[in-house]
Amino acid sequence: MPDIINEYQKWKQQGEDLRVQAKHAMETRFRDLLSEAVHIAEEYRTDFGAVLKPPPAVTAFRHKASARPKAKPAGKAKPAAAAKPAAPKPEPPAAKPNPKVATLQKRLATAKKKLDDAKAGGATTRPYEDKVYEIEDELRLALQA
Repeated sequence: MPDIINEYQKWKQQGEDLRVQAKHAMETRFRDLLSEAVHIAEEYRTDFGAVLKPPPAVTAFRHKASARPKAKPAGKAKPAAAAKPAAPKPEPPAAKPNPKVATLQKRLATAKKKLDDAKAGGATTRPYEDKVYEIEDELRLALQA
């Protein structure tokens, strides 16, 4: 009988050691995946100018993009950048824009951002769509006047 008890205790100890190893491996993998996700989100933001949102089920991942993009190593050159044709020079600005139009454009941009956030978050979008529609109407009327 004592042999069975000793074997059981050894088995239990091995199981605990394996459990600890698995815990450390999972924590390391989790951190690596989050680091990779942050890197991909930063690259997406710099390349496409938009924030990459996590799926709606992920609520604990809160990463704010840095204000300045990180300096890329000088040794790596983007081949796509060399292939892009030079952008045409922007035309000089016309007359000073109407302050009412400028305000409406800012409100429209904010409303569209909220709509996009609601779509990405899986929330109800109807109120945001209505608000965007109303602001677009106001803007259209202000531009006609």
